[in-house]
Amino acid sequence: MKTIIFLSLAAALMACSAPDTGFYSFTVKTIDGDDFALSQLKGKKVLVVNVASRCGLTPQYEALQALYERYRDRNFVILGFPANNFGAQEPGSDAEIKAFCTATYGVTFPMMAKISVQGDDMAPLYKWLTSAAGNGREDAAVRWNFQKFLIDATGQRVRSIDPRTPPDDEAIIAWIEE
Repeated sequence: MKTIIFLSLAAALMACSAPDTGFYSFTVKTIDGDDFALSQLKGKKVLVVNVASRCGLTPQYEALQALYERYRDRNFVILGFPANNFGAQEPGSDAEIKAFCTATYGVTFPMMAKISVQGDDMAPLYKWLTSAAGNGREDAAVRWNFQKFLIDATGQRVRSIDPRTPPDDEAIIAWIEE
């Protein structure tokens, strides 16, 4: 009987001390090089998107910015992650990317430092986003620039959205407004 109680207590302690591997456990770098703890987004819906400046889908920046302006005061945020994984379409430095996004599209939503969204050097956040073992939902490899991931206000990954789907798609709007 003592063994059963001890094992139960040990299991409970291990569960309590297990590291948090959810969305809020990550800290990323902003495009300016500062740490950005995703835990500060608790209570907000988040659209995570890998972006590129020289892609046929780059004009999506305009719709992303409009979406951000429309909903940022309603507990919604967009996080842009520049990535050079597809056709070398994001070759610039963080400073060059920031200048391009600001001058060309007036981007004010949070932009993060350039990362890798696939392969051996995939950023830890993207490992979580794309792996059912991490996010508890589904595997969803990043197929191209501007793939979107929806994170609910509790930090749960809701779904992955095809890169060609515009940011102002009815399904995305409905999810933000629900």
